[in-house]
Amino acid sequence: MEEARMEEGPMYDFDEVRDRTGTWSVQWDGIADRFGVSELLPFTISDMDFASPPEVLEALHARVGHGVFGYTDWRLGGPDGFREAIRHWYATRYGTAVDTEALVYAPSVLSQLSQLLRMWTRPGDGIVTHTPTYDGFRKAVTGLGRELRGVPVGDLGALERELARPDSTMLLLCSPHNPTGRVWTEAELTEFARLARRHGAAVVSDEIHADLTSEGHRHIPWSRIAEAGGDRRWALVTSGTKAFNFPALSGSYGFLGDPEERAAFVRRMETGEGLASPAVLSLTAHIAAYRHGATWLDALRGYVAGTMAMIAERLADGLPGVVWQPPQAGYLAWIDLRPLGVDDTRLQEELVATEKVAIMPGSTYGTPGFVRLNVGCPRAKAEQGVDALVRAATRLRTR
Repeated sequence: MEEARMEEGPMYDFDEVRDRTGTWSVQWDGIADRFGVSELLPFTISDMDFASPPEVLEALHARVGHGVFGYTDWRLGGPDGFREAIRHWYATRYGTAVDTEALVYAPSVLSQLSQLLRMWTRPGDGIVTHTPTYDGFRKAVTGLGRELRGVPVGDLGALERELARPDSTMLLLCSPHNPTGRVWTEAELTEFARLARRHGAAVVSDEIHADLTSEGHRHIPWSRIAEAGGDRRWALVTSGTKAFNFPALSGSYGFLGDPEERAAFVRRMETGEGLASPAVLSLTAHIAAYRHGATWLDALRGYVAGTMAMIAERLADGLPGVVWQPPQAGYLAWIDLRPLGVDDTRLQEELVATEKVAIMPGSTYGTPGFVRLNVGCPRAKAEQGVDALVRAATRLRTR
């Protein structure tokens, strides 16, 4: 397995500022939809302000230069194709041999989740997941008429109680966890599998943040856990779009444990959903990222680690009541402000009206008293965000 070292390195300039306004960016151009004000510095939706790896951009330029964009099939390409690139990535990154025949394709991780909810659960069923909860999970689950049943991160007793309910039919994992950045250990994952197996729940593991695991922590693909336990009704759903920053190209993939369920999933996507032909530029970007993007990714992880260290220092200096450690994965700083006793609504008003920044409130993820600060950006911008948060919280504490 390749050593995943986190080095900032001289090859990539993550300090470079790129103007994203006017690019139909949800984070930059769509800020008023969520915050009611357009002129804010955003630290919101989880995409990054960095350009994708040059190796990915070169592959995209070459594909666009071909000039023909007919219907495509993600299963084609042989040793140079999508499936073999994924196999290579899991072998070199995670030391895991994956069965490329178990692969499925979909436009997004959430579209996979929606399809699996339809396949494996019924309206009214309970879907068990950890809190705080990624808001996309909540929308997908409740939008399909299922009940989201949250259990606190780390509370195995609560997890078993919820899974033991007769109508709890799915365990929905976020691995690594969004928004906390928690990387589940092998022992934790094994216990999750045991509990799901005991209570007859299917498992869906969203692993889109896996490639952003911090140094000293190890991501373990759910496929390895499920296969070790002999489980069949499980799915690992993921995408390279998060780590390599091309979500606008769409595209995701997954592994389904049961061959019949897998065939049913593909049939539903290609016929019921009419999604037989994937976006060719997404396939191109994934292949380039998984074949040639490891050096860039490790440099990015090193840069983000440096930014997180800066945030820890400024929070310790500016808000000594807040005890915060960098996350175990990702570029999202999940910050507990409850020791300060500041009101969430007033804090948001202060951040927007006075500081002119947009930072996601913890209530979006079902946990008031926290904020989620996206620092997938040049460090100078991250400094502006954390300093604004410190000033706003300090003013509210002194009133």
